Amino acid sequence: METKPDPIPPATSARISVVMPCYNAAPFVREAVECVMGQTRGDVELIVVDDGSTDASRDLLHALAAAHGPRMRVLHQDRKGPYPARNLGLRHASGGLVAFLDADDYLSPDCLDKLANALERTDADIAYCGWQNVGEGAPGTTPYVPPDYAALDTAAEFLRACPWPIHAALVRRAAIDAVGGFSERCFSAMDYDLWLRLYAHTQKIVRVPEVMAFYRWHGGGQISKTRWKQVLDALRVRRDFVAAHPERIAHLPAARLAELTDGYLLREAYRAYWRRELDDAQVLLRAALREGAWGVRDLKYILPALLPAPLFRRLVGLAGSTG
Repeated sequence: METKPDPIPPATSARISVVMPCYNAAPFVREAVECVMGQTRGDVELIVVDDGSTDASRDLLHALAAAHGPRMRVLHQDRKGPYPARNLGLRHASGGLVAFLDADDYLSPDCLDKLANALERTDADIAYCGWQNVGEGAPGTTPYVPPDYAALDTAAEFLRACPWPIHAALVRRAAIDAVGGFSERCFSAMDYDLWLRLYAHTQKIVRVPEVMAFYRWHGGGQISKTRWKQVLDALRVRRDFVAAHPERIAHLPAARLAELTDGYLLREAYRAYWRRELDDAQVLLRAALREGAWGVRDLKYILPALLPAPLFRRLVGLAGSTG
């Protein structure tokens, strides 16, 4: 059952609340918790929402909460997913600043302090930093510092790609409340959806050009590994943003807007095709046809994708052997 609301400490504008969903993350959750509890910023609370774990996570979390006292709280819900978990954590958060961290990722010790200092220095609503993929199967482990989006065409950049991962930003609680927290309709793109809706609400963002967030890849069934689902959800949140906030994209020519939205679907379909990730490619090529995101030249790839999967794979194999 979902944890019932209980008394929440008085809100403090300078306090940072870190919200952490956890599901079967026993091999990693101790490191995630300790990286929050060890932040150089003093006034940091951690709210962990256990999402019905069946491994040792629950016992580990309660032991860690006992060790860290009132700075760490553990809530529970019955397998509703990470975004309902984050919304539950938000309802119990007392800080005026909010960060999100998954139970298998971690931050540098000074991450929250530097992001908070940037917010305070510039009066921005969102501070973001660089990140690095780590672990087995990571698609490249080169540290990455994103551009200074405030100095660019921010709307176009945000439509081009999700600007940063869930744990590479610190946000004022008032801004999150203004947009209603996380939507729960497209589970593999709801962090992207949040950043788009926050950008529509406030354009006061600031970059800290350092790598301070670390995204761990592992064999635990991560959402990010279901590529076709991630692409379709990301397309939907792009379209939702365009439909809901025409004032933010009015300056973009129609062709550029189409390239950033529907064009994304076809690009990802071809990317999967040429990488021979054919399960993803077939789903995405079919979706491109259904959504009208194609031209005549694309039909030689789309039409075979309408065949049953074994025939599609065989045709692609034949094309590769003769190409």
